[in-house]
Amino acid sequence: MLIKKLLLSFGLIIFSGIISRSQNSGDIKKMLPDLVKTYQYIHQHPELSYKEFKTSGLLADKMRQYGFKVTGHFGGTGLVAILKNGKGPKILIRTDMDALPILEKTGVPYASKVRQVDIEGVEQPVMHACGHDIHMSVWLGTARYLATHKNEWHGTLMMIAQPAEERGGGADAMLKAGLYRKFFVPDYAIALHVNANLEVGKIAYCPGYAMANVDMARMTFTGRGGHGAYPHKTIDPIVMAAQFITDMQSIVSREISPVDPAVVTVGSIHGGTKGNVIPSQVTLEFTIRSYTDQVRNHLLEAIQRKANATAAAFNVPKKDYPVLKLKDTYTPALYNDPALVDKVVSGFKKIFGVENVIKTQPVMGGEDFSRYGRTADKVPVFMYWLGIISHEKIEHAKKTGEKLPSLHSDLMIPDAEPSIFNGIKAMTNAVITLSNEK
Repeated sequence: MLIKKLLLSFGLIIFSGIISRSQNSGDIKKMLPDLVKTYQYIHQHPELSYKEFKTSGLLADKMRQYGFKVTGHFGGTGLVAILKNGKGPKILIRTDMDALPILEKTGVPYASKVRQVDIEGVEQPVMHACGHDIHMSVWLGTARYLATHKNEWHGTLMMIAQPAEERGGGADAMLKAGLYRKFFVPDYAIALHVNANLEVGKIAYCPGYAMANVDMARMTFTGRGGHGAYPHKTIDPIVMAAQFITDMQSIVSREISPVDPAVVTVGSIHGGTKGNVIPSQVTLEFTIRSYTDQVRNHLLEAIQRKANATAAAFNVPKKDYPVLKLKDTYTPALYNDPALVDKVVSGFKKIFGVENVIKTQPVMGGEDFSRYGRTADKVPVFMYWLGIISHEKIEHAKKTGEKLPSLHSDLMIPDAEPSIFNGIKAMTNAVITLSNEK
């Protein structure tokens, strides 16, 4: 009898522990009206990369209200918010804040009409077309929930809001400002990204390499200008650039293993002023994408080698050979730590259902969240995809064959309320799962 009572008592303790660690969806729903208003405000008042002053201030004020210790103006417009809750893992949760230079055409009542001068001094229309407004709203909701449900988790949260993800420099700025040195090295780093082709209520994940190294580059071919009627007296940089573009296609097809993803795309060619004038210079701009550092380095070397060979073939003096110039800070490949993925995804499957948690393929897009796992500390990182498109829109697209607006589209708009709800549900579950692992 005594043993039975002890077992019963022990069982109740276990059951109580399970209950205390489970999420209260009702409490998340109670937060939604305020969070949706915040989302709409952020969407209506977007700011460009490195210009996120008001956005950062708004997030900082709310995080202080939730009880976090906030450090603002970190790495530029970034902020770091810390909340301690006893012994346990140290978990970093990131959101990005910047919007894009796009004129919004969604037609929603809270559409952006903002114009802002970018860091190059050019006035641009501004729109949250990549879901960072959803990211911030989920981030705030996650912070609010975890601050008021400390019985469900333990450890320390480092919640960061970073600038300039769209320019690939925000994470680098935060780390160079001393994120890990001035605060602490986290045990895990987690983030989400909206997916404009994934239905609300679904989560997608990719262990291992999930996003690409991204380099944006420029190269100028210098020749000898002259009259279009006397090409023999010139070195034509237009023909030279055209030859180089053709030759460059063999790098991926013949120098990179077919099982190693790689992309080299020329997206801009500028040269010349008039049809009968051979210019002296032509400038190309392109993107270079890969997963591994080995393939990236091979691509960069091969592009320069092909350019040198082309210039030599056109008898260009060596002093005028084109030079590959990388623009800004490159975005390193995102590698989702497989062990961390397994832990977090196991929790997702319990709350969303196995059928709604989908293993997906890597993409060639880039994300500077990867940098938080690329320091000497080797922090395990995991970024997953959040579904944001309503079932009705998904079904309509299937029936009509119409393409859903992609990320960076002037028509991209999420189904906000359920997206925010599911985003908070997923991110808080990740923290609860990791803080209570044995």
